[in-house]
Amino acid sequence: MRLRIILTALLALGLGTTASAEAGTTASSAGGRPGVGSVRTLGAGDFDFAQPEVVASGLEVPWGLDFLPDGSALVAQRNQGTVLRIRPGRPPAPVAQITGVVGGGEGGLLGLAVSPTYRLDRWVYVCFTTASDIRIARFRLKAPQYQQVILSGLARASIHNGGRIAFGPDGLLYVGVGDAGVPANAQNLDSRNGKILRIRPNGGIPADNPFPGSPVFSYGHRNVQGLTWDARGRLFATEFGQNTWDEVNRIVAGGNYGWPIVEGPSSDPRFRAPVVVWSPAQASPSGATFAGGTLFVAALRGARLWAVPVSAAGTVGTPSAELVGAYGRLRTVEVAPDGSLWVATSNRDGNGTPRPPDDRILRFTTGERQPPPAGRAGFRLADPTRP
Repeated sequence: MRLRIILTALLALGLGTTASAEAGTTASSAGGRPGVGSVRTLGAGDFDFAQPEVVASGLEVPWGLDFLPDGSALVAQRNQGTVLRIRPGRPPAPVAQITGVVGGGEGGLLGLAVSPTYRLDRWVYVCFTTASDIRIARFRLKAPQYQQVILSGLARASIHNGGRIAFGPDGLLYVGVGDAGVPANAQNLDSRNGKILRIRPNGGIPADNPFPGSPVFSYGHRNVQGLTWDARGRLFATEFGQNTWDEVNRIVAGGNYGWPIVEGPSSDPRFRAPVVVWSPAQASPSGATFAGGTLFVAALRGARLWAVPVSAAGTVGTPSAELVGAYGRLRTVEVAPDGSLWVATSNRDGNGTPRPPDDRILRFTTGERQPPPAGRAGFRLADPTRP
């Protein structure tokens, strides 16, 4: 009897692992026919998008957002160069001023990521522009004035800095870096711009990266501002197009995503085609996260939250739009440890029309706890002995 219970539990566990320019209304799916495969939509029927909780307001361009193990959030303010700690029902509390941040245009304090082994090492990571480059540094909340730079020398510009950082299920840090306004950077493997980078938590280069001795994980990107993993550990990235197509791409090691040779769908075998495309007026996609089997994408110019169903087999279904025009430009979306969905507005970034409460962070609930996104599975999977 005991053996039968154990076997049943193991079978259930096995089944559970398989189920699961920044400046219209029709979206296209380029990675498979809508409706093919078992696509489960997690949208308005699960999250109550009509009843948000405002967990913070009066912010100055919240950009990076990630959660501490206790469920509180750390938020990077782009123009201020500050990191805030946010808890529902309490006023935001400043916890760090990042040294060397120089904004202007799309620059400033951008991505933020909490170490997947935070309980052991207490590191918080930030990506920002200085007067001369883009850098990644890490610090601890108990001594935020001591900031260790782990990556520097990436070309910065007033546009196309990228800036999103996130830890993958492998415990490594992924970095979206824009082409810095120089399209040729994206195809040049000697440049780290126009790329998605993959580095160790101390800035070192993993031995299994696709290009030996290089932090480059994928290339041919214009301006990546969203990185997230589904429950199967597959990496998806959002990317700003130029004039015609914004993209969601399924990222594979060593993949070439075509910019500036192609924008949007392509049958050229040299390049990997996007799985979803939108016109820039519908999207200008920034942050992204998975909740259940749905990829949520925050849209700036499109002023909406896209919900893209993705099946366990990787089939991409037809996107649907939530919050259309309700809160203006949306920069970041993340799933909290309690399963709620947090969305940050970006109406004070120079391209929006701020309302008196802006910028805000909104919290949407389902009434049910969602599994953590795969990108946060590093709390379990990352090697605690790795620096």
